[in-house]
Amino acid sequence: METPIKDSISQLLAPALAGGWIVHAHFLHQRLHRVRRDPLSGLLTRHGWNRAADRIIRRHDRAAVLVIDLDGFKAVNDTWGHAAGDAVIAAAGQRLAAWCGESGVPGRLGGDEFAVVVRDGLRLAADLDELRALLCEPVDYQGGQVNVGASIGAVRVAELDTPTREAAMRAADTAMYRVKGRARDGRRPAAPEATTADAT
Repeated sequence: METPIKDSISQLLAPALAGGWIVHAHFLHQRLHRVRRDPLSGLLTRHGWNRAADRIIRRHDRAAVLVIDLDGFKAVNDTWGHAAGDAVIAAAGQRLAAWCGESGVPGRLGGDEFAVVVRDGLRLAADLDELRALLCEPVDYQGGQVNVGASIGAVRVAELDTPTREAAMRAADTAMYRVKGRARDGRRPAAPEATTADAT
């Protein structure tokens, strides 16, 4: 008599258990999506961007990697407050996504540092000039405007001795700090230069 009862109970509970697992799986999927996507900028986080960049670099022999740092971001936080800094990060994320369109993938590495991988870096110098102008546009905030600059370092991956994302990131980061140094002493070029030397 006990076995049929147990079987009936199991049959009744099975749909509920299955439904519970579906809800749990959906919750885990949503959490994973949030981890891969930065909630402030809307861009991929470092881990998600690394995976996307590796995939693009493997598939596109003219890929290029950009590293971007917002100049004057600390002053925005100090002067206007962290909410203003958040508005700047959000605007930068929207502008990077718009600039990339279908031709590249932007990501937020952390703080005010971003990275982009593009499938075709053939017109890199002209593209960087356009991107820097876009990122330097004022950000509307509480009836005023917040201004930041942007230092961009870039590299065509195929021109490196070691054509990998890691090497490209090092080279682009070095180029970005070179541009940032010129900005500090007042000699910012019209467009950030793309480096073709592998950083060591």
